[in-house]
Amino acid sequence: MHQRKTTPKVRDGRVQKKNRTQLSGDYYLGNLTEFVVDRQRPGEGYRHVLMKRDVEAFISILPDWNELSVGLHAIVLSPGESNLMGWHRPGVVGICAWERDLWIDCNDSFFKEHEDIITRLGVPSEQKGNIFLCKFSEASARAFQLLHILLHELGHHHDRMTTKSKIQSSRGESFAEMYARRYGDQIFGRYTEMFSLH
Repeated sequence: MHQRKTTPKVRDGRVQKKNRTQLSGDYYLGNLTEFVVDRQRPGEGYRHVLMKRDVEAFISILPDWNELSVGLHAIVLSPGESNLMGWHRPGVVGICAWERDLWIDCNDSFFKEHEDIITRLGVPSEQKGNIFLCKFSEASARAFQLLHILLHELGHHHDRMTTKSKIQSSRGESFAEMYARRYGDQIFGRYTEMFSLH
């Protein structure tokens, strides 16, 4: 005998039918009744260092979450993609799965742009020409994804929601990067009280 699951599965951002009769909401369409954290398969060669509960705990320490979450339908822990750590679509932000080997190669420009964050998280690194090998642990990768990648993508969401049309982000990458850094600095102490960096 197969017991019915009470929580429907989410596949490709679409909630599957409950009891095979009624389609639930779709967070890309914005017709859900409540905010969702969705964890998808990480994909070959990748793994999630974040659990749904990590995201839920993290947003609980954001000082203006009630305001920031307006118009946000979901945070998606999405499959890993080469050269992509996160993304934003109207109403949805995504954090890509991490490479299965936690140590990652960064080009010179990425490393220099994020060196202060990498150093703050205690990530050892070594330079080989124009490439930096960043020796992340699971805890430091989690911290980087929450304190920087998620905040950066939420910056794009905030950008979109504070434009007149609320259709697209208009201030670009520099705004999202500044947003992530400002909030990362503001909540770092609370983060370290809730999560380990080691």
